Amino acid sequence: MEQQLGFCTTTDGVRIAYATVGDGPPLVYVTGWPGHLSVEWEKPHSREMIEELAQGVTLVRYDMRGSGLSDRKIEVDDLNLDAWLLDLEAVVDHLKLERFALLSLGFLAGPIAMRYAAAHPDRVTQLILSNAYARGSEMTTPERGRAMVDFISLYGFPVSMSGTDLSREELEKFQDVAKIQKQAAALDVQGQVARTMLSADVSGVLDQLSMPVLIMHGEGDRTVPFELGRDLATRIPHAKFVPFDMAVSAPWLQQEMIVGEIRRFLGVKVEPRPKAAPPPPAREVYTILFTDMESSTALTQRLGDEKAQELVRAHNEIVREALQACGGTEIKHTGDGIMASFPSASRALECAVRIQRAIALRSFGSAQDRQTLGGQAEPVEALGVHIGLNAGEPVAEDEDLFGTAVQLARRICDRAEPGQILASNVVRELAAGKGFLFSDAGESELRGFEDPVRLYEVAWREAGA
Repeated sequence: MEQQLGFCTTTDGVRIAYATVGDGPPLVYVTGWPGHLSVEWEKPHSREMIEELAQGVTLVRYDMRGSGLSDRKIEVDDLNLDAWLLDLEAVVDHLKLERFALLSLGFLAGPIAMRYAAAHPDRVTQLILSNAYARGSEMTTPERGRAMVDFISLYGFPVSMSGTDLSREELEKFQDVAKIQKQAAALDVQGQVARTMLSADVSGVLDQLSMPVLIMHGEGDRTVPFELGRDLATRIPHAKFVPFDMAVSAPWLQQEMIVGEIRRFLGVKVEPRPKAAPPPPAREVYTILFTDMESSTALTQRLGDEKAQELVRAHNEIVREALQACGGTEIKHTGDGIMASFPSASRALECAVRIQRAIALRSFGSAQDRQTLGGQAEPVEALGVHIGLNAGEPVAEDEDLFGTAVQLARRICDRAEPGQILASNVVRELAAGKGFLFSDAGESELRGFEDPVRLYEVAWREAGA
């Protein structure tokens, strides 16, 4: 399943990026907080949620003005509920959607969706609201509201502070959300969205929502009190109310329940998807490889979202082609790189060499290419990738690998310079006699390891290149 990106223009001249994925009746996902279509698609937890929502429907998403791939050079004072309503209107009109369901999963999406549905009851077949409200002023006290807006304007939405008693996997997902937020929009834009949330008032249109409405609300929601969702259900004519146990506005923490309710409400029947095969059990020694792009945050700031994302896609394509050629297994995408496992050290080293050579060829062309062009060819934007390798007996669990062997490979990757391959001594010994050239890089103190670790640089540049 792949998403298709496109652009349209609002009636006030703002360019909006949108994405479609899936096949079936249209389901439009209303944007209620700054996002980033490309980055969300790259993060495993958000992509999983998107793909689940897109089963049996054509899911339409978009980046609100001021964020993601949409126009970001927007005067903050011009950002308000009416402006963000124009973004939704532009997308559905551009795609010529005559009849469609409307999905809202929190924050400002509820007021936007209700405003649109009330104005276009002939087009909206069903309305889905999660953790929504009618009056933003009822979410909290004026003092706490001002404090929240000030905090978000300075630091962004406090993603990591949104919940407690979370598993390691859930904490990692929150960390991914924080990374998406940093790339999605400037802090003053996020602050303006929060300010608009608190001032929004759609109480006057509730009785105009004549279509079937599903209202889901977390009983412990700390952002939008549960009472506000229950109040919506009593005031909207054809509402079905579904309470659930959740304390944070993070739908992917209750993904199975939320997606299941949405499918039942829409009448969508989906065959269960087979789960991906887990990585091979750690019966013997496996070699772990990590890649990491050089300063992806700095790249985004220097090149802009689209060009930086081109480098991310180039990195992913090069690494995955090398994995396929060398028999490696991709374990996961880490946001700025890829983690993979190999049944032998020599295959992992061969893969690492292939990756660096392919990146060098992409950036500067072959020696023959430069000679043909008289040495005048200008390189494309350089892509620097760090690679680290270690071998050991990792623990296989839930389609992932864990343990000291994995942690050390990650730390070795962190120590590598752009364009460098660093390996532990055990990798060097396992690959002895296989034709790889190692140079002693000395002992390094790596975070989380008490004793210094001796590392070896792997030669990968061809002679004369």
